[in-house]
Amino acid sequence: MTSHALPVPHQSGRGNFAGTFGAVALAAYQPDESMFARQLLSIQSQTHSNFVCLISVDGDHQRVAAMVQRACGDDGRFHVLGYDDRLGFHHNFERALKAVPESARWIALSDQDDYWYPEKLATLLPELDGAALVTGQARVVPPHISEIGQDRSSGGLTDRRNVGAADLIANNQVTGSLCIFRREVLDLALPFPSLAAPSQYHDHWIGLCALACGSINIRDVVLQDYIQHGGNVVGESRQSLPTSIRNTFRFVKRYEGRISPRSVCSIIYKTGLGWRTLMARTLLERLDLAQYSTSPDLRDSLLIYASPRTWALVGLVIRGMRGGNVSPMRALEILLGTVVRRIAA
Repeated sequence: MTSHALPVPHQSGRGNFAGTFGAVALAAYQPDESMFARQLLSIQSQTHSNFVCLISVDGDHQRVAAMVQRACGDDGRFHVLGYDDRLGFHHNFERALKAVPESARWIALSDQDDYWYPEKLATLLPELDGAALVTGQARVVPPHISEIGQDRSSGGLTDRRNVGAADLIANNQVTGSLCIFRREVLDLALPFPSLAAPSQYHDHWIGLCALACGSINIRDVVLQDYIQHGGNVVGESRQSLPTSIRNTFRFVKRYEGRISPRSVCSIIYKTGLGWRTLMARTLLERLDLAQYSTSPDLRDSLLIYASPRTWALVGLVIRGMRGGNVSPMRALEILLGTVVRRIAA
Protein backbone atom coordinates (compact mmCIF):
# COMPACT_ATOMS: atom_id res chain seq x y z
CA MET A 1 0.00 0.00 0.00
CA THR A 2 1.29 3.44 -0.91
CA SER A 3 1.15 5.71 2.12
CA HIS A 4 2.25 9.17 3.14
CA ALA A 5 1.97 11.26 6.28
CA LEU A 6 -1.40 12.99 6.25
CA PRO A 7 -1.35 16.80 6.39
CA VAL A 8 -2.11 18.56 9.64
CA PRO A 9 -5.63 19.97 9.21
CA HIS A 10 -6.68 23.52 9.90
CA GLN A 11 -9.91 23.45 11.90
CA SER A 12 -12.32 26.31 12.33
CA GLY A 13 -14.83 26.44 15.17
CA ARG A 14 -17.01 23.44 15.96
CA GLY A 15 -20.25 25.36 15.52
CA ASN A 16 -20.38 25.18 11.71
CA PHE A 17 -18.86 23.20 8.84
CA ALA A 18 -17.73 26.00 6.53
CA GLY A 19 -13.94 25.97 6.39
CA THR A 20 -13.52 22.70 8.30
CA PHE A 21 -11.16 19.86 7.46
CA GLY A 22 -12.55 16.77 5.79
CA ALA A 23 -11.76 13.90 3.45
CA VAL A 24 -12.61 13.04 -0.13
CA ALA A 25 -12.80 9.25 -0.59
CA LEU A 26 -12.27 8.19 -4.20
CA ALA A 27 -12.58 4.59 -5.41
CA ALA A 28 -10.54 3.78 -8.52
CA TYR A 29 -10.47 0.75 -10.79
CA GLN A 30 -8.58 0.72 -14.10
CA PRO A 31 -9.37 4.39 -14.80
CA ASP A 32 -9.08 6.03 -18.18
CA GLU A 33 -6.19 8.40 -17.58
CA SER A 34 -7.62 11.46 -19.34
CA MET A 35 -10.97 11.34 -17.50
CA PHE A 36 -9.28 10.39 -14.21
CA ALA A 37 -6.83 13.29 -14.46
CA ARG A 38 -9.64 15.71 -15.24
CA GLN A 39 -11.56 14.59 -12.15
CA LEU A 40 -8.46 14.82 -9.94
CA LEU A 41 -7.79 18.34 -11.19
CA SER A 42 -11.39 19.35 -10.51
CA ILE A 43 -10.99 18.16 -6.91
CA GLN A 44 -7.63 19.88 -6.63
CA SER A 45 -9.20 23.14 -7.86
CA GLN A 46 -12.01 23.28 -5.28
CA THR A 47 -12.43 26.71 -3.73
CA HIS A 48 -12.60 24.93 -0.36
CA SER A 49 -9.11 23.41 -0.08
CA ASN A 50 -8.98 22.10 3.51
CA PHE A 51 -9.17 18.36 2.82
CA VAL A 52 -7.24 15.19 2.11
CA CYS A 53 -8.12 13.03 -0.90
CA LEU A 54 -7.80 9.27 -0.28
CA ILE A 55 -7.70 7.21 -3.48
CA SER A 56 -8.36 3.51 -2.91
CA VAL A 57 -7.24 1.46 -5.90
CA ASP A 58 -8.84 -1.92 -6.59
CA GLY A 59 -5.76 -3.63 -8.04
CA ASP A 60 -2.84 -2.34 -10.20
CA HIS A 61 -2.24 0.50 -7.76
CA GLN A 62 1.24 1.41 -9.00
CA ARG A 63 -0.14 2.40 -12.41
CA VAL A 64 -2.81 4.56 -10.76
CA ALA A 65 -0.28 6.12 -8.39
CA ALA A 66 1.74 7.23 -11.41
CA MET A 67 -1.39 8.80 -12.92
CA VAL A 68 -2.07 10.70 -9.69
CA GLN A 69 1.51 11.98 -9.64
CA ARG A 70 1.27 13.19 -13.23
CA ALA A 71 -2.06 14.92 -12.61
CA CYS A 72 -1.55 16.39 -9.13
CA GLY A 73 2.21 16.74 -8.89
CA ASP A 74 3.47 17.06 -5.33
CA ASP A 75 0.13 18.11 -3.84
CA GLY A 76 0.35 16.57 -0.35
CA ARG A 77 -3.41 16.29 -0.02
CA PHE A 78 -3.62 13.36 -2.47
CA HIS A 79 -2.79 9.84 -1.21
CA VAL A 80 -2.99 6.53 -3.01
CA LEU A 81 -4.07 3.51 -0.99
CA GLY A 82 -3.01 0.57 -3.13
CA TYR A 83 -4.26 -3.00 -2.91
CA ASP A 84 -3.53 -6.02 -5.09
CA ASP A 85 -6.85 -7.76 -4.44
CA ARG A 86 -10.06 -6.61 -6.08
CA LEU A 87 -13.18 -6.27 -3.91
CA GLY A 88 -15.55 -4.37 -6.21
CA PHE A 89 -16.75 -0.78 -5.84
CA HIS A 90 -18.85 -1.35 -2.68
CA HIS A 91 -15.95 -2.56 -0.54
CA ASN A 92 -13.37 -0.44 -2.35
CA PHE A 93 -15.21 2.63 -1.07
CA GLU A 94 -15.27 0.99 2.36
CA ARG A 95 -11.46 0.66 2.27
CA ALA A 96 -11.10 4.35 1.43
CA LEU A 97 -13.49 5.32 4.23
CA LYS A 98 -11.65 3.21 6.79
CA ALA A 99 -8.57 5.34 6.08
CA VAL A 100 -10.31 8.67 6.80
CA PRO A 101 -8.40 10.45 9.59
CA GLU A 102 -10.12 10.93 12.94
CA SER A 103 -9.77 14.71 12.60
CA ALA A 104 -12.00 14.83 9.49
CA ARG A 105 -15.38 16.38 10.30
CA TRP A 106 -16.94 15.54 6.95
CA ILE A 107 -16.52 13.10 4.07
CA ALA A 108 -17.27 13.46 0.37
CA LEU A 109 -17.33 10.50 -2.03
CA SER A 110 -15.92 10.70 -5.53
CA ASP A 111 -16.06 8.54 -8.63
CA GLN A 112 -12.98 8.35 -10.83
CA ASP A 113 -14.47 9.82 -14.00
CA ASP A 114 -16.81 12.70 -13.11
CA TYR A 115 -16.08 16.43 -13.03
CA TRP A 116 -16.69 18.64 -10.00
CA TYR A 117 -17.46 22.33 -10.42
CA PRO A 118 -15.05 24.48 -8.37
CA GLU A 119 -17.69 25.57 -5.83
CA LYS A 120 -19.05 22.09 -5.03
CA LEU A 121 -17.52 21.62 -1.56
CA ALA A 122 -17.90 25.27 -0.57
CA THR A 123 -21.60 25.15 -1.50
CA LEU A 124 -22.47 21.92 0.30
CA LEU A 125 -20.40 22.25 3.48
CA PRO A 126 -22.53 24.95 5.20
CA GLU A 127 -25.61 22.78 4.61
CA LEU A 128 -24.17 20.17 7.02
CA ASP A 129 -25.01 22.55 9.88
CA GLY A 130 -28.61 21.38 9.55
CA ALA A 131 -28.37 17.87 8.06
CA ALA A 132 -26.30 14.72 8.49
CA LEU A 133 -25.93 14.35 4.72
CA VAL A 134 -26.45 16.80 1.90
CA THR A 135 -26.37 16.26 -1.83
CA GLY A 136 -26.82 18.35 -4.92
CA GLN A 137 -27.75 17.43 -8.49
CA ALA A 138 -25.57 16.71 -11.49
CA ARG A 139 -25.60 17.29 -15.21
CA VAL A 140 -25.66 13.88 -16.93
CA VAL A 141 -23.47 14.03 -20.04
CA PRO A 142 -21.04 11.97 -22.13
CA PRO A 143 -17.32 12.82 -21.82
CA HIS A 144 -17.11 14.96 -24.98
CA ILE A 145 -19.91 17.26 -23.78
CA SER A 146 -18.34 17.67 -20.34
CA GLU A 147 -15.01 18.61 -21.87
CA ILE A 148 -16.46 21.50 -23.89
CA GLY A 149 -16.09 23.86 -20.94
CA GLN A 150 -18.21 25.70 -18.41
CA ASP A 151 -21.42 25.77 -20.47
CA ARG A 152 -23.73 23.90 -18.09
CA SER A 153 -26.94 24.34 -20.06
CA SER A 154 -26.71 21.16 -22.17
CA GLY A 155 -27.33 17.60 -21.04
CA GLY A 156 -29.91 16.06 -18.73
CA LEU A 157 -30.07 16.47 -14.98
CA THR A 158 -30.35 14.01 -12.14
CA ASP A 159 -33.63 14.04 -10.24
CA ARG A 160 -32.70 13.16 -6.68
CA ARG A 161 -35.39 14.15 -4.18
CA ASN A 162 -36.06 14.30 -0.46
CA VAL A 163 -38.24 11.34 0.53
CA GLY A 164 -39.32 9.52 3.68
CA ALA A 165 -37.54 6.54 5.19
CA ALA A 166 -39.71 3.85 3.56
CA ASP A 167 -39.27 5.33 0.09
CA LEU A 168 -35.51 5.75 0.60
CA ILE A 169 -35.16 2.07 1.53
CA ALA A 170 -37.16 1.08 -1.54
CA ASN A 171 -35.60 3.51 -4.04
CA ASN A 172 -32.24 5.04 -3.17
CA GLN A 173 -31.97 8.81 -3.65
CA VAL A 174 -28.39 9.20 -2.41
CA THR A 175 -25.78 9.03 -5.15
CA GLY A 176 -22.40 8.72 -3.46
CA SER A 177 -20.50 10.90 -5.90
CA LEU A 178 -22.95 13.79 -5.34
CA CYS A 179 -23.04 13.82 -1.54
CA ILE A 180 -21.15 14.99 1.52
CA PHE A 181 -21.85 13.79 5.06
CA ARG A 182 -20.85 14.26 8.68
CA ARG A 183 -18.30 12.17 10.52
CA GLU A 184 -20.90 10.50 12.75
CA VAL A 185 -22.54 8.97 9.67
CA LEU A 186 -19.25 7.25 8.85
CA ASP A 187 -18.89 6.01 12.43
CA LEU A 188 -22.30 4.35 12.18
CA ALA A 189 -21.83 3.01 8.65
CA LEU A 190 -18.55 1.14 9.17
CA PRO A 191 -18.15 -1.73 8.63
CA PHE A 192 -20.41 -2.08 5.59
CA PRO A 193 -22.95 -4.90 5.45
CA SER A 194 -22.14 -7.30 2.64
CA LEU A 195 -24.29 -9.35 0.27
CA ALA A 196 -23.15 -11.04 -2.94
CA ALA A 197 -25.73 -9.35 -5.13
CA PRO A 198 -25.91 -6.51 -7.69
CA SER A 199 -28.17 -4.48 -5.38
CA GLN A 200 -25.37 -3.94 -2.83
CA TYR A 201 -24.63 -0.20 -2.94
CA HIS A 202 -22.44 1.75 -0.52
CA ASP A 203 -24.38 4.99 -1.01
CA HIS A 204 -27.76 3.38 -0.30
CA TRP A 205 -26.38 2.14 3.03
CA ILE A 206 -24.77 5.49 3.87
CA GLY A 207 -28.04 7.28 3.10
CA LEU A 208 -29.93 5.17 5.63
CA CYS A 209 -27.23 5.75 8.23
CA ALA A 210 -27.54 9.50 7.60
CA LEU A 211 -31.27 9.34 8.33
CA ALA A 212 -30.47 7.64 11.62
CA CYS A 213 -28.00 10.41 12.44
CA GLY A 214 -30.43 13.24 11.70
CA SER A 215 -31.64 14.02 8.21
CA ILE A 216 -30.83 14.19 4.51
CA ASN A 217 -31.06 17.41 2.51
CA ILE A 218 -31.16 17.11 -1.27
CA ARG A 219 -30.68 20.49 -2.93
CA ASP A 220 -31.69 21.41 -6.45
CA VAL A 221 -28.34 22.89 -7.36
CA VAL A 222 -26.12 21.44 -10.10
CA LEU A 223 -22.56 21.06 -8.81
CA GLN A 224 -20.86 18.59 -11.15
CA ASP A 225 -20.97 16.59 -14.34
CA TYR A 226 -22.03 12.96 -13.92
CA ILE A 227 -20.26 11.46 -16.89
CA GLN A 228 -21.78 8.46 -18.64
CA HIS A 229 -19.71 6.24 -20.91
CA GLY A 230 -19.30 2.61 -21.91
CA GLY A 231 -17.04 1.77 -18.98
CA ASN A 232 -19.32 2.93 -16.14
CA VAL A 233 -19.59 0.37 -13.34
CA VAL A 234 -22.69 2.17 -12.07
CA GLY A 235 -24.57 4.65 -14.21
CA GLU A 236 -27.64 6.82 -14.54
CA SER A 237 -29.64 4.11 -16.26
CA ARG A 238 -33.32 3.84 -17.17
CA GLN A 239 -33.69 0.09 -17.66
CA SER A 240 -36.52 -1.44 -19.65
CA LEU A 241 -38.09 -4.71 -18.57
CA PRO A 242 -36.27 -6.77 -21.27
CA THR A 243 -32.95 -5.21 -20.24
CA SER A 244 -33.68 -5.97 -16.60
CA ILE A 245 -34.42 -9.61 -17.44
CA ARG A 246 -31.16 -9.95 -19.42
CA ASN A 247 -29.23 -8.41 -16.54
CA THR A 248 -30.84 -10.83 -14.09
CA PHE A 249 -29.43 -13.82 -15.98
CA ARG A 250 -26.05 -12.11 -16.28
CA PHE A 251 -26.00 -11.55 -12.52
CA VAL A 252 -27.06 -15.14 -11.87
CA LYS A 253 -23.95 -16.37 -13.68
CA ARG A 254 -21.72 -13.87 -11.88
CA TYR A 255 -22.98 -14.24 -8.32
CA GLU A 256 -24.45 -17.76 -8.24
CA GLY A 257 -22.07 -19.54 -10.60
CA ARG A 258 -24.66 -21.26 -12.78
CA ILE A 259 -28.18 -20.79 -14.04
CA SER A 260 -30.82 -22.92 -12.34
CA PRO A 261 -34.31 -22.26 -10.96
CA ARG A 262 -32.84 -22.01 -7.45
CA SER A 263 -30.07 -19.59 -8.46
CA VAL A 264 -32.49 -17.38 -10.42
CA CYS A 265 -34.80 -17.21 -7.40
CA SER A 266 -31.82 -16.40 -5.17
CA ILE A 267 -30.81 -13.39 -7.27
CA ILE A 268 -34.40 -12.16 -7.57
CA TYR A 269 -34.73 -12.29 -3.76
CA LYS A 270 -31.37 -10.67 -3.02
CA THR A 271 -31.86 -7.90 -5.57
CA GLY A 272 -35.41 -7.05 -4.62
CA LEU A 273 -35.59 -7.70 -0.90
CA GLY A 274 -32.48 -9.37 0.50
CA TRP A 275 -30.22 -6.30 0.41
CA ARG A 276 -32.89 -4.10 1.96
CA THR A 277 -33.57 -6.64 4.69
CA LEU A 278 -29.84 -6.89 5.45
CA MET A 279 -29.52 -3.10 5.70
CA ALA A 280 -32.55 -2.86 7.96
CA ARG A 281 -31.36 -5.59 10.31
CA THR A 282 -27.81 -4.24 10.47
CA LEU A 283 -28.95 -0.70 11.19
CA LEU A 284 -31.42 -1.79 13.86
CA GLU A 285 -28.66 -3.71 15.64
CA ARG A 286 -26.35 -0.70 15.59
CA LEU A 287 -29.04 1.76 16.60
CA ASP A 288 -29.79 -0.32 19.70
CA LEU A 289 -26.11 -0.31 20.64
CA ALA A 290 -25.40 3.34 19.82
CA GLN A 291 -28.73 4.68 21.15
CA TYR A 292 -29.24 7.04 18.26
CA SER A 293 -32.32 9.24 18.19
CA THR A 294 -34.35 7.58 15.48
CA SER A 295 -37.60 8.94 14.03
CA PRO A 296 -40.69 6.72 14.25
CA ASP A 297 -40.89 6.78 10.43
CA LEU A 298 -37.39 5.30 10.08
CA ARG A 299 -37.81 2.85 12.94
CA ASP A 300 -41.15 1.51 11.67
CA SER A 301 -39.84 1.18 8.10
CA LEU A 302 -36.72 -0.66 9.28
CA LEU A 303 -38.84 -3.08 11.32
CA ILE A 304 -41.03 -3.92 8.32
CA TYR A 305 -38.04 -4.60 6.07
CA ALA A 306 -36.06 -6.43 8.78
CA SER A 307 -38.79 -9.06 9.28
CA PRO A 308 -40.88 -8.65 6.14
CA ARG A 309 -44.61 -8.99 6.65
CA THR A 310 -46.03 -9.34 3.17
CA TRP A 311 -49.00 -7.00 3.28
CA ALA A 312 -47.25 -4.31 5.34
CA LEU A 313 -44.34 -4.32 2.91
CA VAL A 314 -46.57 -4.31 -0.16
CA GLY A 315 -48.45 -1.35 1.31
CA LEU A 316 -45.23 0.64 1.79
CA VAL A 317 -44.05 -0.03 -1.74
CA ILE A 318 -47.39 0.74 -3.39
CA ARG A 319 -47.70 4.03 -1.47
CA GLY A 320 -44.21 5.00 -2.55
CA MET A 321 -44.97 4.21 -6.17
CA ARG A 322 -48.24 6.14 -6.12
CA GLY A 323 -46.44 9.11 -4.60
CA GLY A 324 -43.89 9.08 -7.42
CA ASN A 325 -40.93 8.30 -5.10
CA VAL A 326 -40.52 4.61 -6.01
CA SER A 327 -40.12 3.72 -9.67
CA PRO A 328 -42.34 0.96 -11.09
CA MET A 329 -39.26 -1.15 -11.92
CA ARG A 330 -37.95 -0.84 -8.36
CA ALA A 331 -41.37 -1.68 -6.93
CA LEU A 332 -41.55 -4.74 -9.19
CA GLU A 333 -38.11 -5.91 -8.00
CA ILE A 334 -39.14 -5.67 -4.35
CA LEU A 335 -42.51 -7.33 -4.88
CA LEU A 336 -40.92 -10.19 -6.84
CA GLY A 337 -38.38 -10.62 -4.04
CA THR A 338 -41.26 -10.81 -1.59
CA VAL A 339 -43.01 -13.46 -3.69
CA VAL A 340 -39.85 -15.55 -4.03
CA ARG A 341 -39.30 -15.35 -0.27
CA ARG A 342 -42.84 -16.58 0.38
CA ILE A 343 -42.43 -19.49 -2.06
CA ALA A 344 -39.09 -20.52 -0.54
CA ALA A 345 -40.36 -20.26 3.05
